[in-house]
Amino acid sequence: MFNAAAYFVDRHIEEGRDASIAIECADRRLSYRDLFELVNRVGNALKTALDVRPEERVLLVMSDGPEMIAAFFGAIKIGAVPVPLNTRWTTRDYEFVLRDSSAHVIIVSADLLDAPAPAIAGCDSLRHVVVVGHDARARFDRATSFASIVDRASPVLEAAPTSPDAPAFWLYSSGSTGQPKGCVHLQHDMKVCADTYARGVLGIQEQDRCFSVAKLFFAYGLGNSMYFPLAVGATAILWPGAVAAPTVYEIIERCRPTLFFSVPTHYAMLLAHTRPEREFDLSSIRAAVSAGEALPPALFERFRLRFGVEILDGIGSTEVLHIFISNRPGRVRPGSSGVLVPGYEARLVDEDGRPVPTGELGDLIVRGDSTCAFYWNRHEQTKDTISGHWIRTGDKYRQDDDGYFWFAGRSDDMLKVGGIWVSPAEVEHLLLEHPAVQACGVTGREDQDGLVKPVAHVVAHAGREPGAELAAELQQFARERLAEYKRPRWIEFVDALPLTATGKVQRFKLRAGTSFPS
Repeated sequence: MFNAAAYFVDRHIEEGRDASIAIECADRRLSYRDLFELVNRVGNALKTALDVRPEERVLLVMSDGPEMIAAFFGAIKIGAVPVPLNTRWTTRDYEFVLRDSSAHVIIVSADLLDAPAPAIAGCDSLRHVVVVGHDARARFDRATSFASIVDRASPVLEAAPTSPDAPAFWLYSSGSTGQPKGCVHLQHDMKVCADTYARGVLGIQEQDRCFSVAKLFFAYGLGNSMYFPLAVGATAILWPGAVAAPTVYEIIERCRPTLFFSVPTHYAMLLAHTRPEREFDLSSIRAAVSAGEALPPALFERFRLRFGVEILDGIGSTEVLHIFISNRPGRVRPGSSGVLVPGYEARLVDEDGRPVPTGELGDLIVRGDSTCAFYWNRHEQTKDTISGHWIRTGDKYRQDDDGYFWFAGRSDDMLKVGGIWVSPAEVEHLLLEHPAVQACGVTGREDQDGLVKPVAHVVAHAGREPGAELAAELQQFARERLAEYKRPRWIEFVDALPLTATGKVQRFKLRAGTSFPS
């Protein structure tokens, strides 16, 4: 039997780490004993006050903090299934997931209520809405205060006797249609990633202090800020607010993390920010990690020259849970994703599944024991993506003679923006709701830092003049209806879109920048 909460939380009490600091969050410091008791209280509250049963889903729309970690492991400890959700989603994203997951309980941070509130109000299947931060009973009939049920719950709780292969948690991954897919992860998956990447590549130890710009609802952030430090008795440094460059520098200088995790877009933001009087002190960082999108070599070099810190770029996915190919300290090849993480296998194959020769382009498929079991309610997509032990990542790569992998684009048209998947189809469908848009195609374009951002190629309806005024109107239209990272950074007007014989937009031609007859 194996219960992930028992391994990542309870074990430290048995091994004598009661007084060691597990979490630092602003002015709060929780020892491993504090975390153990908080997890038990949350588990008991879910079980007794809310009648949550094994394998029932518990949705989490929560800011990074001790409550988020306690809710996650409290649910797992009783055999339920926590589902961390993207806190940047729109109302209709939450509406879809509430229907798809059939969850009866949702836990929401008070400061994040605005977007999910209409979806929650319209979901009759929800039995309980638990709000962290204030009493929201005036807003929802089914609302319960997190503190009111947790504070009076018992701090003693036995872990449910789950199997290593039992469902533990879900993470939603964006799909090519824009609708998220629920990746069902098992009890042993987090331990696999902690053993292979955190221990095997980063050499994480009890003395380490982990700070991640990527939040806990990301697969990447979940490892960085939670189960990596908890795997070895280290300290997680959490920040519930926005991660503007001045804030991140302040946290690094004050909290002195040894392991720092971010994404290329944010590394560019850090490099753009300066302090005239003296340089920022990043000397505590022994390893900086990047994932989510390919790290441009120029960003690597600028960061290394400025701070003397190498960025270890790698590739992971929500489906495989964390990084499975990575650069190594002292052996970084700028522009590459690195070499295989011990414990994983990878192949580059052609369209027929045959291996391609070294140096040639192929579709990346990966094998590892942290891969999700399947997509919830997505039988056909599961079969298309997972074949036996192997999963298709959707990425094009080439591999050199030394085993380093070099990213060459997506097999589909999905974009990685700030480390988050964006579906061109979703943005196109939204813009087509505007009366001035006759047709639209969305692609990716590199900005001045070499990072990909969305660009919308728009055919305007007759009677609407293409130009700066309409572009600004479309930008505002998108800003009000899409998560900010999905919003097109550029609006370009074209006479017509390139189409296939069946009427599909040929985005590769839009990316090439050629013009098309109307």
